[in-house]
Amino acid sequence: MNVLALGTRRLLPMLVALGVSAFALSLVPSPLLAPGWVFAAIALLALAWALVQPLDTERDDYLPPLAVALGGLGLAVVARIAPQLAQRQAIWAIVALALVVVLAPQLARFRQLASFKYLWIVASFLLFLGLLVFGREVNGAKLWIQAGPLQFEPVEVIKLFIVFFLAAYLAETADVIAAAPPWSLRANAKYLGPLFLGWGASMAILVLQRDLGMAALLLFVFATMLYVATRRIDIVLVGLVIFGLVAWFAMHHFAYVHTRVGTWLNPFADPLGKGFQASQAYYALAAGGLFGSGFGLGTPTLIPDVSTDYVYVAIAEEFGWIGAMLVIATYFALVRRAIGVAREQPDLYAKLLATGLAATLGFQVFVIVGGNIGLFPLTGITLPFVSYGGSSLVANAVLIALLWAISSRPRCASGAG
Repeated sequence: MNVLALGTRRLLPMLVALGVSAFALSLVPSPLLAPGWVFAAIALLALAWALVQPLDTERDDYLPPLAVALGGLGLAVVARIAPQLAQRQAIWAIVALALVVVLAPQLARFRQLASFKYLWIVASFLLFLGLLVFGREVNGAKLWIQAGPLQFEPVEVIKLFIVFFLAAYLAETADVIAAAPPWSLRANAKYLGPLFLGWGASMAILVLQRDLGMAALLLFVFATMLYVATRRIDIVLVGLVIFGLVAWFAMHHFAYVHTRVGTWLNPFADPLGKGFQASQAYYALAAGGLFGSGFGLGTPTLIPDVSTDYVYVAIAEEFGWIGAMLVIATYFALVRRAIGVAREQPDLYAKLLATGLAATLGFQVFVIVGGNIGLFPLTGITLPFVSYGGSSLVANAVLIALLWAISSRPRCASGAG
C-alpha cells in the first residue's frame, strides 16, 4: 500500500468525525461561537493527530475520531447553554489536540512509564497537597486550583497517575498475589500492602476533599485492574466493603455528602433550595421525551451548573432520549474498542495499562450519567469530552492518545501490504 493510500485510509475516520462536529456546531448561532480560525486550528490538529504514527504500524484509528466527535458535540452544547464558556472550551480543545500531537512519539514508548511507578504516587500526593494549600472550594468541595483566570483540576491528572502506578505494580506482583491463600494475612500483606497503601491514601485524601465521585471512580478502576491481574474476587469484595464503610462514614459526618445523598433520595423535599438543581434536571428530562424539544428550544439553562454537572440532561432535553442514547452508544463504542486494545496486548503491563484507562473512561461515564438520571447521588466529575472543563478535556485526550499508542502493532501483522 503506497503512502498516499495509507494516509487517506487513516484520515477517513477523522474526516467523518470532523463532519459530525461541523454539523453539530452549525446548529449553534454564529455569534455564540469562537472565531473561525479557532475551528480551523482544531480541524488541522485533529487531522495531524490521525497521522502521527509510524508508517510501518497499524493502530485502532477509530479511537481519536470518536473522541473528536464527542468533543465537537460537547463544544456545540456548551456554546448553546453557556456561551460565555464556549470560547474557553474551544481554546482548551486546541491545547488538548496540540498536546497529544506533540506527545505522540513519547506515548509510543509507553512501557517506559512502568519505570517510574512510585513516582506517580508521589506526584499524586504533591498534587493533593497543592490542592489542600491552594485549592478553591466550590459547592462544599475543594477540587480546583485557580491562577488568575485559569482553573486546574488536579484529580483529572491524578486518575491517570493512579492507573500508571497500579499497572506497573500489578504487572510485577500479579503472580504472587494470585497464588497467595486468601486466609494468609502475612502472604497477602507482603505484596498487597504497598498497593493498598498507595491506593488507600489517595482514597482517604479524596474523602477528606469530599470528592466521593472521584473516590468511587478510583475504586472501580482499582477493583477492575486487580481482578484482571489476579482473578482474586475476594480482594475486590474487601475493597468494595471498605469503600461502603467509608462512604457511610462520610455521609454521616460531612454535611456536603449528607446533603448530596438527601437531595438524591428526595429532591422535591426542598425544590426551591437544596433540591433545586436536581428537580430542575428531572423536569428537563421529562420535557425532552423521546424526540426532544429541539436544539435551542429547551430550557436547560434553568439548571444551575448545567455545563459541568448536568450536560447530559441538557442533551436529553433538546435531542430527546434518542439523541441521549446515541451519545451513550458513542461512549460504548469508545470503551468497547479500548477494552479490545487491552485484550490484544501480549504482555501483562500493556494489558493492565489499557484496562485501567478503559475502566477510567467507562466508569466515569457511568457515574456521571447515572447521577444525572437519578440512579445514584450526583458527583463532581465530568462527562468526558462533553462537559465544560479544560483539565478534563486535556486529561481525557491524553488518555485516548495513550490507548491509541498501546493499540499499535506492526502493519505486516494485520495483513496490509
